[in-house]
Formats: sequence, structure tokens, C-alpha cells
Amino acid sequence: MANLVDQLLQLRDEAAAALANAKTTPETEAWYAEFLGRKGKMTTLLRELGQLSREERPLVGKTANEVKTVLESALQERQAALAQAEMDAALAAEGIDVTMPGRRPQVGKLHPTNQAVREIVGILQQMGFQVYDSPEVETDDYNFGFLNFPPGHPARDMQDTFFTTQQDLILRTHTSPGQIHAMREYAPQPVRVILPGKVYRKEDVTARSEMMFYQVEGLAIGRNITFSDLKGTLSNFANQMYGQGRQIRFRKSYFPFTEPSVEVDVDCVLSGGKGCRLCKYTGWLEIMGAGMVHPVVLRNGGYDPEKYSGFAFGMGPQRITMLKHAIDDIRQFWANDVRFLGQF
Repeated sequence: MANLVDQLLQLRDEAAAALANAKTTPETEAWYAEFLGRKGKMTTLLRELGQLSREERPLVGKTANEVKTVLESALQERQAALAQAEMDAALAAEGIDVTMPGRRPQVGKLHPTNQAVREIVGILQQMGFQVYDSPEVETDDYNFGFLNFPPGHPARDMQDTFFTTQQDLILRTHTSPGQIHAMREYAPQPVRVILPGKVYRKEDVTARSEMMFYQVEGLAIGRNITFSDLKGTLSNFANQMYGQGRQIRFRKSYFPFTEPSVEVDVDCVLSGGKGCRLCKYTGWLEIMGAGMVHPVVLRNGGYDPEKYSGFAFGMGPQRITMLKHAIDDIRQFWANDVRFLGQF
């Protein structure tokens, strides 16, 4: 018995010395297999317990448990110390100064078209307009008929409009159908709405035209609304959108849903009205179409044109962005080129 106890104590000292020489975590794992594993030296010694008498076994067993406990505790401490040392060495090798500020992540931002839409909507909301959402898929009546387009109007032709496989359903060619939806919802109450959204036209894609683009339309209906109200609204809009002191002018035009109809220009934001390449040396930039709502459209919307009047205007936010930043190709807005988009 004494011989076995001495062997256990000798094994303890041998194992402790070997563990102190272990320099890495894998070496401690090899140490465990050598001394405490299923085929280790401790297991080999304990197999001799069966040869001892019943009186000798408790003392030897107690000694074996104490030795095993001491070695397992020493192993845990050694592995913890080595793990910390390995982490410190890795951090030192990587040269990371944890006290320095981290790298700033790249933050996304709104597309320039969405920026323009939000700016336009924000200005008009300050003047009492509210956003009204209308569908992008419309019937022929809402897109053309209720807006006073005659049956033979070129816009109704297949070469200008995207027709769906379902009869009488088309992709809207302008946001003006939303006027009818809004008027029929609010009539006979006064209404001021903004109609932003995408529109679709079957056009060749060029530097100046796209088959899908954005429009923002405004509509105001009430009693005793005059052309002067339209002029004041658009003058205020131009000053907020393009800067104070802007001049606007109206040129006679034609739209089926307004009478009278005008094209609206603002003095060139780059040349101050003196003329430059952007305005083609005219001193003016076209920004939108507008006019007084046609009596037929008022009636189709549920208003009596003898009692109510109103004005409407529509603009392209992409065109406004092109004018403000001298962009010469509308296709840039859909190219997803971060070099272009990152400028806004």
C-alpha cells in the first residue's frame, strides 16, 4: 500500500512539473491525455487498487482523489493563464489600439429623386396641401375620359400608352387621374391635394426621356378660386424651391383638363436671367404646366362648375433636380451609379 501511495505522490510531482513546462493550450491537452486521460498514468496506477486489501483501499483511494483534484485544478489555472497570454499576444501582433475611435460605417441616403419629391411636398404642405395617393394602374376613363381627353387624342394610341392584358386597364400616363379620385372623395368640400408618384409612357429611352418617371401634381378646388391664386401659389413655390427673388412667367399652352392652360418658367437659377447654356441663352427655365381646372373635369369630379373653381399644376421632380444641378442625362437617375448618387 505504501508503495502505491508513494507512486501517486511521485506522479503528482511529476505531473505538476510537466504542466509548468506546457507553453500552449495544445500542450496542456497532451499533458491531460498523458497523466489524467483514460490511458494515462493515473488510470494505470488506479488499476492496482483491485490488488489491495479492503482495509488498504480507502487510504489509497483518498490519496488518489486528492492527487487528481490537485492536478485538475492546476490544469484549469494553467489553461486560463495560457489563454490570456495567447489573447494578449494576438492583440499585440494585430496592433489594435482599442482606445482609438472605430471606423465610421457608410450611411445610406435618399435617392436624388426622392429628395426632390420630399422637398416639393414639404413646400406645398406648408401652403395647406395634403398628400393623396392614387393607383398606378388606371382605367381608360380615369386616365383620359374624365380628364376631357377626346376619343381621338394621340395619347390614347398604343404607341404612347402601356396597356395591360386586362381590357380597359392601363399604366397611368400622368398623375392627373388622382384629381378625379380626390375630387370624388371630397366633393363638395374644398380640397387641396398633392399627387406624387410614378407614371409610365411608351417612349424611347434617351438623355431627355424615360418610359418611367416621377410626377408631382397639385390640385386646389373651392369657391372663388382664381388664376391669381394659382400665380401666387406658384410664385411662392418657386421662391422656396429655387431661392428668394425668383421671377416666374406664364406662357399660353394647352392641356385637355385645364382652361386656360399655361407653361410656367422661372428665371435661370445659374445666370440670374441673363442666359446661359443651361437655359439655352433664353434666361428662363421651364419648370411645370398649370392652369384652371376645366369645367368638364370639375363636373366629372362631382363639383358644380357654376359654384366651384380650381387650379392644377404638375411638375417632374427629376427635371427640377436636373435644372438645379445642371444634369444633362435623365438616365443617370436609374443607373445606380454610386459615383453619381453620392453627389447628392
